[in-house]
Amino acid sequence: MYPESNPIPVLLLFLSIFIHATATTSETIENETKLFHYPNVYRNETIYDEFFGIKIYDPYRWLENTISNETKQFVRQQNAITLPYLQSCKYRDHIRKKYRQLLEYERVVCPFKRGPYYFILKNKGLQNHYILYKMPNGPDDLDNVEVFIDTNKMSSDGSISMASTSFSRDGKWCAYGLDESGSDWNIIRIRSTENNTDLNEILTNIKFSSASWTNDNQGFFYSRYPNESRIDGTETAANKFNKLYYHRIGTAQQDDILVYETPDQPMNRFYGRVSDCGQYLNVFIKQNSEHEAWYYYRFGDNQTEKITGKLRLEPIISTFDSNFAYISNDGPIHYVHTNRNASNYRLVKVNLTDQYSYHESKWTDLIPEHQDDVLRVVRIVNNDYIICHYIRDIKSRLEIRNLTDGTLIKQLEIPLGSIEWITGQRQNDSQIFFSITSFLTPTSIYRIKLNNTDDEPDYLKSTIYRQSWPKNFNASKFVTKQIFYTSKDGTKIPLFIAHKKDITMNGENPTLLYGYGGFNSVTKPRFSPSKLIMLENLNGIYALAGIRGGGEYGKRWHNDGKLLNKQNSFDDFIEAAEYLIRNNYTNAQKLIIEGGSNGGLLVAAVSNQRPDLIGCVICRVGLLDMLRFPRFTIGHAWISEYGNPESDETYFHYLYGYSPLHNIPDGNNVTSYPATILFTADHDDRVVPLHSYKYIAQLQYQLGDRFARKPLLIRIDTGTGHGGAKPTDKIIDDTVDIYSFIINSLSLKYLD
Repeated sequence: MYPESNPIPVLLLFLSIFIHATATTSETIENETKLFHYPNVYRNETIYDEFFGIKIYDPYRWLENTISNETKQFVRQQNAITLPYLQSCKYRDHIRKKYRQLLEYERVVCPFKRGPYYFILKNKGLQNHYILYKMPNGPDDLDNVEVFIDTNKMSSDGSISMASTSFSRDGKWCAYGLDESGSDWNIIRIRSTENNTDLNEILTNIKFSSASWTNDNQGFFYSRYPNESRIDGTETAANKFNKLYYHRIGTAQQDDILVYETPDQPMNRFYGRVSDCGQYLNVFIKQNSEHEAWYYYRFGDNQTEKITGKLRLEPIISTFDSNFAYISNDGPIHYVHTNRNASNYRLVKVNLTDQYSYHESKWTDLIPEHQDDVLRVVRIVNNDYIICHYIRDIKSRLEIRNLTDGTLIKQLEIPLGSIEWITGQRQNDSQIFFSITSFLTPTSIYRIKLNNTDDEPDYLKSTIYRQSWPKNFNASKFVTKQIFYTSKDGTKIPLFIAHKKDITMNGENPTLLYGYGGFNSVTKPRFSPSKLIMLENLNGIYALAGIRGGGEYGKRWHNDGKLLNKQNSFDDFIEAAEYLIRNNYTNAQKLIIEGGSNGGLLVAAVSNQRPDLIGCVICRVGLLDMLRFPRFTIGHAWISEYGNPESDETYFHYLYGYSPLHNIPDGNNVTSYPATILFTADHDDRVVPLHSYKYIAQLQYQLGDRFARKPLLIRIDTGTGHGGAKPTDKIIDDTVDIYSFIINSLSLKYLD
């Protein structure tokens, strides 16, 4: 639930665009003479907040009421400028046709087993959402599958999508989450895997929660918020008073049993996880987007009968300074993946027999922290195998280890790339699947068989399970490489670069630089059909920077780019731009920077700090008012990432120093400013659209006259949210609009 997270495998189509083309004289003259006349947006110069004796005026505060008639009029006025400009690009039909062709190939996500059945997510190509299929004949018969959940049939426009799935232990029931219009709000329904029918109950008021079933298959734990007057994804009020409930199937939600709450700490959020043996409930409590406290309750036998009211949880770690993920357990011995006292993560054994045995001093390392590599994912499968996914310089590697003592069994040979998913269970599952991708390789699924028998030649070998390619795509035409450049303070930063093999490094290539740098998220090379247009047809360059603030090198890398170190993220990104220009990949007029969510904050801050380095900015669903962000929806959870400007004077001054809304340069003091477009959506209830509304209004007010020939625009979508659940039709529209803006604003020519 940090800004860029997705709760279910969906098509990873990142709208990173870069273009190489030749401008015609007429196009250049046309764009150089075009003047933009922006709306005269009302400013209330009397509104301000006072921080530690300093008044910060906020003339566009009224835009925070996102459903008012005045704000709706503002949206209409902005779209009246933006849409004609985008639609004036004469290559739109070419872009749309090409992109649809590239998307029209089958894509699947790793099969997974629940109870006696295997399931798989699959998209034939242009379907708005993946369909969840049941595989009655097992994973070896991918062609004979049965539709289990198809959200494409739940709405005509693709506005309903699947947010989560959780199956009962016997595989007979699936509690699945649905969201509408891209909102983070979910409902949960319960479907039989035997006859594909839903039970009557519908659970509501759910955000950032899935279901964890009890071993008797009679119900599950989940968290929800209190009833609000309006929950549709357009509200902006802070989310408070999350509570943990137990739902017994076949009963109404109003009869659910409240098992835990902290009314004196209204910002807490709860995640319940029933142990594999069914005798323990692990409860992870979050106050922020990163760390959690860890509590537990022991049911013993007949667990469901004991769920009659609030549970008295025992604290294991009550502070909020580490990450924990329950992996499995053998009786009281719990296996937990954590970065507590381990920047690169480790797998520990914790004995929950009593308060003395689970004291942190008694924890033992099953897999100690690696000195260099980050242990991102751990799975225990086929009873006693540990699957370890490490990343080294943002490249994946897999190990198989022994559960008894953690010793290495095998280092697996896998293709060079980024692992996206690993599926496999500890019980009744003798194989695992993993998917891997890269800039030039579509997601490929591999299988590892874990049965050590004489008639199993593929024991502990990774073999290809499924791979599909877009038509007429030849990866051999292109090259990708990883280099390391030096940031402002001497830190080495990884940078991936992709382009055609025969491209000329003459400093004239339009180049897109993408970054994120936040929330411990790893920015990995992934395959995206939208990039194929750029690579195959447009001769462009794409660069992906692994800047600080992400999780590319573990907790320390994250810490070095958050809170009072956030400027490191911006400096790293600026130095990436400098590197690309200095080494003749591109020039400042043809450098495009793109980021979304926290990455939107990144590109907005960088464009304000170094407008001379950039020709075009694509800012998607950006976090742009850094003085008021904690007040809206889940924004309070990001205080651990950025700091609290309201309660800490040091953080106020630091945030005020880079907040994009408050640091747009004075038009009289800069000689250039990049063409800029903001993308937001009316149902984005994570980074609410008011950030983009206020920022574009201030940007146009300060720089609209000074740089009247540079577009400063916003595109406001309706019926969508933060982006993770966006239907394919909308993704295509977004891609066409991004290309159109870049081509128009940089006077480029699209080459068929």
